[in-house]
Amino acid sequence: MDEKALIAKLIEGDAAAFEYVVGRYHSLMLSVARAIIGEAFADEVVQDAWVSAIKALPRFEGRASLKTWLLQITSNGAKTRLRRESRQLSLDDGWQAEPDYKFNQRGHRIDDVLPWNIDTPEALLENEQLRQVIERSYQNLPPHQRAVLTMADMEGLEMTEICNILDLSASNARVLLHRARTALHHSIEQYQES
Repeated sequence: MDEKALIAKLIEGDAAAFEYVVGRYHSLMLSVARAIIGEAFADEVVQDAWVSAIKALPRFEGRASLKTWLLQITSNGAKTRLRRESRQLSLDDGWQAEPDYKFNQRGHRIDDVLPWNIDTPEALLENEQLRQVIERSYQNLPPHQRAVLTMADMEGLEMTEICNILDLSASNARVLLHRARTALHHSIEQYQES
């Protein structure tokens, strides 16, 4: 079914069309909300996004895909909730300088990562400890950095779509992604050195 027909069915109140859209986009919306506001408020933000989307659906102009539109609603709701929770957003929060030579032009790490050996129980325990270090570092990223990293590296969204969803310029999004990746790599390096 093409998107226009799907939207028409949604406007008509077709339950099967709604179930299809929820099944297709709910987890991605939840991922975006978690990345911006965190676990505590993500479910609520997504529920509010669904309500907003249903109410606004008759005015949907189709300038973006349904997916992008739903993610924008989610992103805007999460950012509003974040402001309401009195948190400050800064592009410089969580920034640890890393030499540029460690990254290619797309922001991917180019130097070798130490080999990992998971043959022993000690190595498996170390692997779990590293996972905890990475998770803690990820959770400590500023919301916009965490959101861009989640959408680009975990959800595989294109940078143009991320910019539309988060209402960011391309250069700002690239900087946020680079800083998020750098922070994670820095925490991994610290773990490996200790």
